[in-house]
Amino acid sequence: MTPKQFVHAVEHALIPLADEAKAQGMKAYLLNQFEFLGLAAPVRRAAVKAIGKVKWQSSADLLAAAELLWQKPEREYRYTAVDLLRQQSAQLNVKDLPALQALLLRDAWWETVDGLSAVIAEVMHAAVQQKPNAAVTMDVWLKHPSHWVRRSAMLHQLGWRLDTDTTRLFGYATQLADEKEFFIRKAIGWALRDYARWNSQTVTEFLVQHRARLSGLTVREAAKHLTLP
Repeated sequence: MTPKQFVHAVEHALIPLADEAKAQGMKAYLLNQFEFLGLAAPVRRAAVKAIGKVKWQSSADLLAAAELLWQKPEREYRYTAVDLLRQQSAQLNVKDLPALQALLLRDAWWETVDGLSAVIAEVMHAAVQQKPNAAVTMDVWLKHPSHWVRRSAMLHQLGWRLDTDTTRLFGYATQLADEKEFFIRKAIGWALRDYARWNSQTVTEFLVQHRARLSGLTVREAAKHLTLP
């Protein structure tokens, strides 16, 4: 199956299920910025489950399919692309990060950014296991003009558990601490909270030490399951 055939199959599966009333609600939830078919995630995923099992011969084909889905106006196609990339993230490597960043930046909002950030986290985790200095790519992303790319860099270790590079985690949090952007402040707290599940003491110590500099939102997010002195 070619990328174009794959996208046609996805359209054939999703369009008959479109629900205009639900689409309007979903559109309103994202501040009327984007179009929707009106499909809840379980419905959408069930509809394309069989199609999504296709195995791509190369990362280029996989990314081409994602790119074609991204060109569709309705957000459900992008969510399908994110699911596809996550399911087959083992085919991707650091050389594919520019393509993922390009998708991330197009009509960016938190839901597609966070979906792609989960893909990027898996790609980066595999990469640093083989070549630790692969993480310097995220150092570059942290200085990107777009706060969405910076958010993705802050979130790139989500789910790494005890493999987390704490120097980068706390270093990134410190570098971004003065930002006023809501989605950056939220991301710092999310990243810290995720790591706190595995090392609560270290995160607590960081929050206490830097509480005066971190935003209230960041501290609240990070400390949801902690008791700060």
